Amino acid sequence: MDKNKKALVVFSGGQDSTTCLFWALRKFDDVEVVTFEYGQRHIKEIEVAKTIAKDLGVNQHVLDMSLLNQLAPSALTRNDQEIKQKEGDLPSTFVPGRNLLFMSFAAVLAKQIEARHLITGVCETDFSGYPDCRDVFMKSLNVTINLSMEEDFVIHTPLMWLDKAETWELADKLEAFDYVQKNTLTCYNGIQGEGCGTCPACELRNRGMKIYLEKREANTDDTANLSRSHT
Repeated sequence: MDKNKKALVVFSGGQDSTTCLFWALRKFDDVEVVTFEYGQRHIKEIEVAKTIAKDLGVNQHVLDMSLLNQLAPSALTRNDQEIKQKEGDLPSTFVPGRNLLFMSFAAVLAKQIEARHLITGVCETDFSGYPDCRDVFMKSLNVTINLSMEEDFVIHTPLMWLDKAETWELADKLEAFDYVQKNTLTCYNGIQGEGCGTCPACELRNRGMKIYLEKREANTDDTANLSRSHT
């Protein structure tokens, strides 16, 4: 297999990484995923990621990153910490160093499986204030990883400039809207699909879906009206 045609997706089983997986399957001949177990609040995330990988027929690597939980506790990894964000502060769900470590370990794995392309679902538009989801960080990390390994990896961030409505639109274009809606786990309270509806992750996800569905319905109505006008 030509490594220029092989990709590794950083995969959590959530809306964003699953959309990226569908995107990668359209773009590359060979796709594998890597899932990190780092003491996240809900172990169900790992189970969901495994199920989706199996459904889509991709090879999955699950790596133990539990040390991250010890070094950087947050509301995303500790049930005794409240999910909150004060104005001017980072959200309590921010895990310091997470994407730095995840992408670095993903690159080490990519070298072993001879994949040149690394794909992650980070987004600066709806990034909740996480500094390690910014475009400038990903670009600088890409350079650093390549220098550290004498490789020519390419980090792809298909969602970087999309808001949640546009992410739903991309899933729809990839013919994956229904699958993403029903099978992914984004909810901070560990509820698959549409989630609890009240946590920040669910509010962002559901608000984006509502905006996109309204847009899709309006476009459908416009198309139907145009069709009738020509008959």
